[in-house]
Amino acid sequence: MDHSQAEKPADLFAQHLALSIPALLLGGAYLSQYGFGLYPCEMCWWQRYPHFAALALAFMSFFAPPRSLWIALAGLSIFISGAIGGFHAGVEYGWWEGLTSCSSAVPADVDPMEAIMSAPIIRCDASPWDLFGISLAGWNFLISCGTGVLIWALLAKSSKAS
Repeated sequence: MDHSQAEKPADLFAQHLALSIPALLLGGAYLSQYGFGLYPCEMCWWQRYPHFAALALAFMSFFAPPRSLWIALAGLSIFISGAIGGFHAGVEYGWWEGLTSCSSAVPADVDPMEAIMSAPIIRCDASPWDLFGISLAGWNFLISCGTGVLIWALLAKSSKAS
């Protein structure tokens, strides 16, 4: 294990950010979904996938060298989620059109018509909730892009100090 890398304060902070921010954002997304009925549209789901990847990559940084590579990849994944969030926010604010219509997958053992009729219609171009005029996708953009850049800056600072 590369203990010298993990003992640097900047690396430790980047590593903990890479693990905690995606966990908190996913936790908030699922709390919003199941606790408050803010069901995700297709583009909302797209933003979650890179956070799952970031969690796995950050987790790997605790066990597999080189730690800084895993942390940097987690930071990239977090940033990608933010970029998707920025695109989604632009669709919500009407700045541009989305790439797809809102859709959902239907399991093979379920009657498609019944699934369609019972599923809530979640539009990708409508924000179900905002804070200070910023939608959830907009907040994901700000938090995730900022976190990704901060992680890379911390790793760069740490590598210059070596």
